[in-house]
Amino acid sequence: MEKKRQKEILMLAIRAGNIMMKSGAEIYRVEDTIERICKSCGIDYVNVFATPTGIFVSTDNEEASNTVTYIKRVKSSETDLTKISRVNAFSRSFTTTDMTVEEGMKILDDIADSKPYPFWIRAISAAVVAACFSLVFGGAAADFAVTLPVGFMCYILSRFLEKYEINFFIRGFCCCALAAFCALVASASFGAVSYVPVITGCIMLFVPGVAITNSIRDFLSGNMLSGVARLAEACIIGVSLAAGAGVIIEIWYMIGGVSL
Repeated sequence: MEKKRQKEILMLAIRAGNIMMKSGAEIYRVEDTIERICKSCGIDYVNVFATPTGIFVSTDNEEASNTVTYIKRVKSSETDLTKISRVNAFSRSFTTTDMTVEEGMKILDDIADSKPYPFWIRAISAAVVAACFSLVFGGAAADFAVTLPVGFMCYILSRFLEKYEINFFIRGFCCCALAAFCALVASASFGAVSYVPVITGCIMLFVPGVAITNSIRDFLSGNMLSGVARLAEACIIGVSLAAGAGVIIEIWYMIGGVSL
């Protein structure tokens, strides 16, 4: 296999792995996808090492010693299960059909460029989810009604900060601080509203459940480095959420508001 062709296949596999990693996929799934794509094209030796922030791949062919190594930096990540599912479907199709590398790269570009649900649908859904969580944590009808607009505003603030590439720690802190402030104002203005379920419902929008789940799965599959990294990320995000709400509540208490 000529080196140029081998490199094209490697770039295709890296592209698929990068999309999956940025969409929140597990490490073992990313590594398996890259390895399957390469081996389906006749590359004999494939070694993949993936972390939440980078993908390292080295390939070689038995016919001619053409060792190719590539490193891809993963700079950001989000949770997009649709993209993960589509890349999984692509890898199965690529390895079982006569699809060319060029056709495969076009499909991956389409997947990478695909847009999620419209912004307002996501914002409204986030508001409903936050309001439902407020009921789960002991809220009443009044708390549900207040959490709807508060959750809506928190989600909009989160997307706004993400647009300007503000890191996840600051985003979580600011969103939960906004939720706490709005909840305390509503509780002080309307006696039927309890600020605790309102704040809790909004915080649940930003709890890193996927990161925690993936860290456990990485531990179980033997990927200790990525498991520790994702667990540390989840803990840091949890601290930022608690700090955002806690600081506002403490300030409110210091100026003579609600008692803790």
